[in-house]
Amino acid sequence: MVRVKRGYVARNRHKKILKLAKGFTGAHSRLFRTSNQQVMKSLTYSFVGRKRRKRDFRSLWICRINALSREYGLTYSQFKNLLKRSSVELNLKVLSQLALLDKPTFFYILETLTKE
Repeated sequence: MVRVKRGYVARNRHKKILKLAKGFTGAHSRLFRTSNQQVMKSLTYSFVGRKRRKRDFRSLWICRINALSREYGLTYSQFKNLLKRSSVELNLKVLSQLALLDKPTFFYILETLTKE
């Protein structure tokens, strides 16, 4: 049987995986087989994490808006309903930044919504 020498191909593949595994603990950053498994798992986690981050930020924004709208006497759902009925086109991120950084403007928006 003919022997196939594939030295630099395998080495390059191993180096690529070990480079991705840099910073992992113990054998996960040193041994090829365990680091390959860990890199595959971490890539899966990173994909899931990108989807999860969107959920987390949305819930954070809703919490911030809800906290400040309750100071005014409205729940988040009532506030959102007022926004929809008055056709104000501010997204959650902008509203939460207003609630966090510029409370007078947020309360001004609430007052104009409740007057209508």
